Amino acid sequence: MRNRAKCKLCSSIIESFHSTDWIVCKCEEIAVGGGESFQCAARDWNNFLRIDDDGNEIEVKVVESLPDKMSTLNHENNKNKNIKQKPSKSELLEILNKMIQDIEKLPLHEMNNPVNYYDFSSLLILLFAIMSDDCNSES
Repeated sequence: MRNRAKCKLCSSIIESFHSTDWIVCKCEEIAVGGGESFQCAARDWNNFLRIDDDGNEIEVKVVESLPDKMSTLNHENNKNKNIKQKPSKSELLEILNKMIQDIEKLPLHEMNNPVNYYDFSSLLILLFAIMSDDCNSES
C-alpha cells in the first residue's frame, strides 16, 4: 500500500514516496511522511482519509492512549494524591527493553536510516535516570 492521504477540507491528495519525504496538503491540515513507514499527522483527524492503491478512501480511527507503562503507573498513583512518584529502576529498565524490542522489529530499510536527535536525547535521558539515584531503588 502506498502512503497516500486525502484532506477533507481542501480535497488535496498527498503521497510520500521516500523515507525523507514529508508532504503537507494545501491547507496544511494533514501530512504524510516516511514513505513505506506510513508516518502521518493531522491537526484534526476527522479531516484525514487514507487512500489505498485502488483510490478508495478509508476513514481512519485514532485511539488516544498513554505512551507507556510508566505514564500509566504515575497516572493511577496520582489520581487521589498530589505526590509525584518516581519510577523504579526495574520499570525504567523495562522501558529500555521495550525500546530495544521495537527497534529490532523495524524493517531493514528503516534500520539503515539515521537516528534523529529527539530519539537520541530520549535514550540518553532514560539511561541517565537508570544509572543515577534519581529513581526509586525498588525493583
